[in-house]
Amino acid sequence: MTPSEVFKIVGMLAMPMWVLLIFLPKWKVTRFLIDYKIIPIILSIIYAIYIVKSLVAGGMMDFGSLQSVMQLFTVENAVLAGWIHYLAFDLLVGMWIVNQNKTLKIHPIIIATCLLGNLYVWSSRIPCIYDSQNIQT
Repeated sequence: MTPSEVFKIVGMLAMPMWVLLIFLPKWKVTRFLIDYKIIPIILSIIYAIYIVKSLVAGGMMDFGSLQSVMQLFTVENAVLAGWIHYLAFDLLVGMWIVNQNKTLKIHPIIIATCLLGNLYVWSSRIPCIYDSQNIQT
């Protein structure tokens, strides 16, 4: 399977979960997927496979300088692993937001806004999370 094919597959795994989180967060299928972290676990396994492939192909990855990290973004398997990491982590944060709302009881439209912000603009999730918990920053 090519990295391009895997890229499409992981996107097709993550996107339906986002739809469930935003539109059907209380549905029992959604709750099952959240409670057992099924999609992030699958993504994490694929991530680990591509990290190993990158290590086998090119040796240890160097994160010690900006130049080294930029060089990693020229290696297809490393970029794919980074993208999968992003998908899995942000999905976990989205699941956490939905779980927190079980006790916070924030209006679903506001939570949907936070989830969309989490999905598309990382920095927009910080105010949603902190404001909902009245944390002083």
